[in-house]
Amino acid sequence: MKSSLVAVSQAEELAPLQVEWDDLLGRSPVDTIFLTWKWQDLWWRVLGIPSGAEPRVLATREGSELVGLAPLLRQGTTYRLAGGEEIADFLDVIALPGRESAVAASILGYLSDQPWDLVELRNLRRDALSLAYLAPEAQRRGFAVEVEQEDVSPRLELPATWQAYQERLSKKDRHELRRKLRRLASCGEVRWYAASDPERRQADVADFIRLHRLSAEAKAAFMTAEMEGWFQALAERFAPTGQLKLYFLELDGLRVASAICFDCRDQRLLYNSGYDPEYARLSVGLALKAYCIHDAIAAGRRVFDFLQGGESYKHDLGGVDAPIYRMRIWRA
Repeated sequence: MKSSLVAVSQAEELAPLQVEWDDLLGRSPVDTIFLTWKWQDLWWRVLGIPSGAEPRVLATREGSELVGLAPLLRQGTTYRLAGGEEIADFLDVIALPGRESAVAASILGYLSDQPWDLVELRNLRRDALSLAYLAPEAQRRGFAVEVEQEDVSPRLELPATWQAYQERLSKKDRHELRRKLRRLASCGEVRWYAASDPERRQADVADFIRLHRLSAEAKAAFMTAEMEGWFQALAERFAPTGQLKLYFLELDGLRVASAICFDCRDQRLLYNSGYDPEYARLSVGLALKAYCIHDAIAAGRRVFDFLQGGESYKHDLGGVDAPIYRMRIWRA
């Protein structure tokens, strides 16, 4: 059946796509929280379109069925993926299994008729449909394609029990984790939990923001007033459904570390975190991340993804690097 494509360029035009969008994503192998309609719509509404950019969500249909989506932005003569390159760890195009080639041809067919010099797609996992289908379709049409690794996203296959997880760690890492948890426990009453009171949600997110800012200069610079609004809106939209979990670690009743995680399918994603450096000697940040893994195992998750960045603690907790790619397509 012949494909047809519609380019959506207004935020209000996204709303009618919500049910179809998430149904298509749920059937696609690239299903992730960052590609949901809720994420893309929230990003559009809260952070807005970058100055000088125009949204282009390309919706491909076969008859009345939605078979592909490419959430894009056009900035001058460059196209990028929408959703926030700096805040969404995985981005991609979406396609119904079996229709990937048709969707790639539809996207490139649309772009061929537009004025552009560069298509730059970032935050692509190695199983990204952009790499598997857009790249060869672009080459077939005579465009130049370059793919390079830009980061890593350490991830951990989870066993059925906390004990089995510890046994999978290297001898050194297992010893260090147990030692740090014992040391923390010896210094006071330790409590960790996921905040769940909707009446306290705004205050809980504010506490997360405080700990995030305290933990590093770079994090303090990142957490602008605009980003504060983003995290508050993120919690309001995703916490009620259980997709977002806001964890805290308390020592003698004082919150000393925090983390935000997302649950998506059988995976738990560690989105962001912070801690009070006054308690750095007790490794409170690492301890809370270990407890997040503990909770993910108890909830039956099969993967714990630390998301982008090669920080050493991710490897200390058993994470194995998975590559993240950037793809560029030139018209010339």
